[in-house]
Amino acid sequence: MSKDDQPLLIKRYASRRLYNTETSDYVTLDDIAGFIRDGREVQIIDLKSGDDLTRQYLLQIIAEHESRGENVLPVDVLTDLVRSYTTQAQSVVPQFLAASFEMLREGQSKMMEGMTMGGMPNPMAKMPGFEAMQAQQEAFMKAMMGAWPGTGGSAGGSSAPAQDEEKAEDLDEIKKQLAELQAKLSGLS
Repeated sequence: MSKDDQPLLIKRYASRRLYNTETSDYVTLDDIAGFIRDGREVQIIDLKSGDDLTRQYLLQIIAEHESRGENVLPVDVLTDLVRSYTTQAQSVVPQFLAASFEMLREGQSKMMEGMTMGGMPNPMAKMPGFEAMQAQQEAFMKAMMGAWPGTGGSAGGSSAPAQDEEKAEDLDEIKKQLAELQAKLSGLS
């Protein structure tokens, strides 16, 4: 297995300093974010206890970017994530997010492949996989809405038209957010 196939091991000392075991030097959260942007997997381990702290530090990197105004996660998405920790739908969320990001990565790769020889993107091309991602997110929202108290779910009720209208509004909002995300992705290339 080559060095780049293995996760980059970062050790956290008692002083909370982070030590890159490959280069034998101390690193910052920005350095770790750079490794990840460059395609490296990173694993952060507490030197004394041996606990895996990777998740904690990745969340800290995201929080720092968001607090600096580099907003990627809309408030509605953050609210839904918080809500998912307190509902029965929590078991569905990790798989959905992983699948959505995988589709996003595949779409970005296909979009980069679809560029013309002159380096300019084809303005008529749609983002590959967008329809599939949209369908998956709609299915996820239906499953989520059915699991939340007060949304009807399988219990039914006399307010079904109002619930359908609310679900349609939620789906419209998700579609709007996906379109904004697609526009941002197009701007990156």
